[in-house]
Amino acid sequence: MSEESGDGDVVRRERFGGGPARGFLSSMSSDERIFEADLATDRAHVVMLTEQGIVPEDEAGGILAALDEVEAAGHDALPNGEDVHAAIETAVIDAIGPVGGKMHTARSRNDEVATCIRYRLREDVLDVVEAALAFREALVETAGEHTETLMPGYTHLQPAQPTTVAHWLCSYEGAVARDTERLLDAYGRINRCPLGAAAFAGTPFDIDRERTAELLGFESVIENSMDASSTRDFLLETVSALATLATTLSGTAEDLILFANKGYVELSDDYASTSSIMPQKKNPDTLELVRATAGDASSGLSGLLTTLKGLPRAYNRDLQRATPHAWKTIDAVREATDVAAGAVATADWDEGALKEAADEGFSTATGVADALAMGGLPFRTAHELVAHASESGSDYTALDAASEEVLGEPLEEHVPREVVESALDPAESVASRDSWGGPAPEAVEETLSAAREAVDADKAAIEGRTEALDGAATALDEEVRSYE
Repeated sequence: MSEESGDGDVVRRERFGGGPARGFLSSMSSDERIFEADLATDRAHVVMLTEQGIVPEDEAGGILAALDEVEAAGHDALPNGEDVHAAIETAVIDAIGPVGGKMHTARSRNDEVATCIRYRLREDVLDVVEAALAFREALVETAGEHTETLMPGYTHLQPAQPTTVAHWLCSYEGAVARDTERLLDAYGRINRCPLGAAAFAGTPFDIDRERTAELLGFESVIENSMDASSTRDFLLETVSALATLATTLSGTAEDLILFANKGYVELSDDYASTSSIMPQKKNPDTLELVRATAGDASSGLSGLLTTLKGLPRAYNRDLQRATPHAWKTIDAVREATDVAAGAVATADWDEGALKEAADEGFSTATGVADALAMGGLPFRTAHELVAHASESGSDYTALDAASEEVLGEPLEEHVPREVVESALDPAESVASRDSWGGPAPEAVEETLSAAREAVDADKAAIEGRTEALDGAATALDEEVRSYE
């Protein structure tokens, strides 16, 4: 992928053609991912060169026909080379002779590879966003079935307050929605074309950078030629967003693993496995791997940051090692997102066990303190009273006794008994928490309605971007066919 090293291919001929480092320099294997992107970039560049009068039309037709042959033969048929770019150029020259070398006029492999990475990365990011949208749909659909299904809520993994399965699911939908937003934001900065920057100092040829950007479906051009060829900040932004999504997935998986351990939820057999020795086991193995994906993603981000840290402008061969961090992270996170969506969509929640657990550990204590505060007591006094009661029990009798000790009078002097009894009930406690974003069924329904609208909007955004890329690919193909 460098403009400053090589072997005996068409770029280097016999200069620096061998030696023990030859294989070490090669990126041919990992470059298979950008094979199609390189062909598209070559075609767009040749069309532009011809339109600008830099390459004659008949010669362009020969180059474009040779590129078709290269595509039909596939990546595995390429001649040996230090990277896919040199190998494709070698194949073209082998097919039509020295005139094939005109394909590389007014560009460098530095701006070429930067373009190919962005071209392929757009598709990958849209794939991950589609997976995230499917996960959000699974969360929303499952939540819609459980707006009144009580469950225990935890802080510090200790029983805290009762909530609902729907409220818990919506908490993750909101997080994945932000993860989606970050990826779509990153897409906008990926979708800028560096082609035409050459090695880093531009070119004396009268090229049209906006035309190649248009042919390749990019929304704009990266203006500064040094920045265009050398920057990989778009990889950092993308991998960071993926690592954040992976962290969200890891939290979801961890919760489900804990809930399965407590008997609150049972995973579908499709998302579980058994033991090789213990026949009774049903293990949440897929979710454990989803949880571990956060490690893959964070290591990808760390590797990318470390590779890029302190690199001087403009191109350095270190960049060859940077891109694989992004590809590996994308693949791992996309797969984990698909699995998480399937696990949520097919899980079976034990409503009886959840309801029973929702009442454990005096989980309604905060609700009682709130009721006392709404009755006129200072909240800190109410907090003290309920804390005192919790030492001996979690019913009205314990609360009334605590009132006598803390306030010196019966509880009913401040709050009617029926209000306190209602606050002690987990279902009533949840129903009372109807503030915006709270767990009360009507509040959750509003959250779900907004979530469905957001999913639809993001779907439309994806469709628009996909249609734009497809339209550009079709237009480029039509231009290429006009040279036949």
